[in-house]
Amino acid sequence: MAAERPSSVAPATAANRRTLKRKPKAKSAGPSALNPNWAQLQSKLPASTFLGKRKQRPAPSPPPQLSPDPEEAELTIKLEPTSDDTSLTKALALDCEMVGVGAGGSKSALARVTLVNSFGNVVYDEYVRPMERIVDYRTHISGIRPKHMNKAKDFSIVQKDVAELITGRVLVGHALHHDLKVLLLGHPKKDIRDTSEYEFFRREGKRRSLKDLASQELCVKIQQKEHCPIEDARAAMFIYKKHKKGWEKNRKDQFRFKNKKVKKRGSKKSSEGKDLNVPTVLL
Repeated sequence: MAAERPSSVAPATAANRRTLKRKPKAKSAGPSALNPNWAQLQSKLPASTFLGKRKQRPAPSPPPQLSPDPEEAELTIKLEPTSDDTSLTKALALDCEMVGVGAGGSKSALARVTLVNSFGNVVYDEYVRPMERIVDYRTHISGIRPKHMNKAKDFSIVQKDVAELITGRVLVGHALHHDLKVLLLGHPKKDIRDTSEYEFFRREGKRRSLKDLASQELCVKIQQKEHCPIEDARAAMFIYKKHKKGWEKNRKDQFRFKNKKVKKRGSKKSSEGKDLNVPTVLL
């Protein structure tokens, strides 16, 4: 019969089982312990680089917003009235659009006339039916189309209306001699404020376009495509108002100088007309 194993075997086996249990893993060492080149690599990285877990990384800063192009910003700016007042003010700005009549459309005829007050509000805006047949609508500049003639007024009616509105008022505009010519109207020179004639706006003695003046004086772009008489009249009015003080002073100085010159010339002629050698006849 086989001999029995000693009783001490069982407790030893139990102790061995306890020792065979998996020991907890020690916490992993830092990256520098695992990779000796890590410290050298980390020193080369920029200070702002963060290589932690995704959740721990700081949120990326938004890209810088670029300021809009000044020229594009100007295109969005429109000339708007400075008040709701639509009354007839002392100064009115005039602008007309023409179409071509006559042989080859070379002759200009009135097709639209607009008047705005000193606040930029429209006080008169009418399409006009020319007395002659329209040969060229000049749409790319005038903005006039055949459909506009359906509601157009006769030239004589519009001419009378405009004449009544501008009488006794300061007339503002750009190259007003063209507008007055197609209207077959005149206006006192002392009451005309033409932005194409004002010496302060000239460049090397040459007249400048309304588009150029509006860009420089009002920082707006006009006449990009078809011309708008409302916008052009507002531009002329706002340019005049911006320089009104200096403009009016300049005109007063000019008239004062001319009056002195005329008086001096008149006195000179009267003195030359007298002959001191001719005896005076006493009656």
